[in-house]
Amino acid sequence: MTISIETLRELRHEFHRFPELGFQEKQTKIKIAKFLRAKGLEVVEGVGVIGILRSGVGKKTIGLRADMDALPIQETSTHSYSSTYPGVMHACGHDGHMTMLLGAAEELAHSLDFDGTVIFIFQPNEENGLGAKAMLDEGLLSKFPISDIFALHNLPGIETGHLMTRKGLICSSESLFEIRLNGQGGHASMPHVGRDTISVGSEIIQSLQNIISKRLPPGSGSVLSVTEFISNGARNVLPGTSLIKGDVRSRNEADRLEIKRLMNKIVEGICRAHEIDSKVSFETEFVETINSADQTETVINVAEKLGLNFTRNCEPMSFSEDFAHFSNIIPGCLFLLGNGQSGSGSDPLHSSSYDFNDSLLPIGVKVWSSLVRKLLPKSELQA
Repeated sequence: MTISIETLRELRHEFHRFPELGFQEKQTKIKIAKFLRAKGLEVVEGVGVIGILRSGVGKKTIGLRADMDALPIQETSTHSYSSTYPGVMHACGHDGHMTMLLGAAEELAHSLDFDGTVIFIFQPNEENGLGAKAMLDEGLLSKFPISDIFALHNLPGIETGHLMTRKGLICSSESLFEIRLNGQGGHASMPHVGRDTISVGSEIIQSLQNIISKRLPPGSGSVLSVTEFISNGARNVLPGTSLIKGDVRSRNEADRLEIKRLMNKIVEGICRAHEIDSKVSFETEFVETINSADQTETVINVAEKLGLNFTRNCEPMSFSEDFAHFSNIIPGCLFLLGNGQSGSGSDPLHSSSYDFNDSLLPIGVKVWSSLVRKLLPKSELQA
C-alpha cells in the first residue's frame, strides 16, 4: 500500500478534530480538494468535492462515495484528537470513510494499474438525507457517465474488517412525521370545560403502536417511534395545542405508504371523537437503499480475494442511507465493514463516546483499490 498507516491515522484524526455539520463542510472540502490535487487528480468543487482519476484507454467510469458531515453531538471521549468544536463531532465515522477513500485515491494515482475512470465522490449532508440529491441536482450524472457506484459504512460491534452486504434491500427508508393538535386549553381543575390535547395526544400515541404490531405482517421490519411530545400546558394549565413528532423506518415502499395511510386515519378518527382539529405531515427523507445484484457480487468477490471474513446475505439494516438516491439511479452496492468488538470502536453509531477504529483504515483502502482493479482491469498488453 502506497500511503502509510501513520499518514492515514493522522489524516483521520485531523478530520475528527474539526468536524462540520451538513452543508457546512467548508474546511473539510478544502482539505479534501487540496489532498486530491496534490496526488495529481482533477478536482471539481461544488456542494461536494469530486476527484477524477483516469488511466489507460478504457471508457468505463465508476463512482466511489464517501460522506463528509458530522453530527450535532457533544463528544464525551478525551482522545488527543477529540472534537475541538463544542456540540459537533464525527459520531458516525465519516472521518474514517473520507480517509479510506482518500487513501485509495493516493494508491491508485501512484500505481495507475487500472483501465478507465474513477470518480471519487465526497458527499455533504448525508445525515439529513439531502447531500446526494444536491449533488445529483448539480449535474453529477450529466457531467460524469458513471455506470456503477459504491459506498461503504462502518459497523460497530462487528469484527474489524468483516465485510457484510446483501443483494436487494440493505437499508430502510426514514420518514419523519408531525401531528399537530388544536383543542381548547383550560384550568387543570375543570377539564370538562375545555378539550385538552395532552390526553388526546396520549391516546393517539398508544394507537399508533398498533400499526406495526396489528396492521402490518409479522416480520415486516418496520419501526414507528414517537420521539417528541410538546404542548403549551403548564403546572395548572391544560394544553390547547400539542405537537407529536416521530420517526418511521420501512423496508419497502408499500409498507411505508400503508403506515402513512393508517396514521392519518387514526389521527382523524380520534380527533373527531374528541372534537379537536388536527394536521398530519409525513415526509420521507431517505428512501429504501437497494443493492444491485452484479455490483454486490463484485464486492463479495473482492472480499473473498482479499481474504476478509464476509457475510454475503446479511440482515437488512434498520438505519437509513442517503446513498439510496444514487443507487436508485445507478446500479450500485452499499457494503458494511466491521468497526471492532471492543473499545470505542464498538460503541454505537451516533453515541457521544463513539470513535472510528484506525485499524480499519488500511483495510478500507485495500477494499476500495481492489474494487477498482476488479471493475477496471488492465489488459496484459497494457501492463
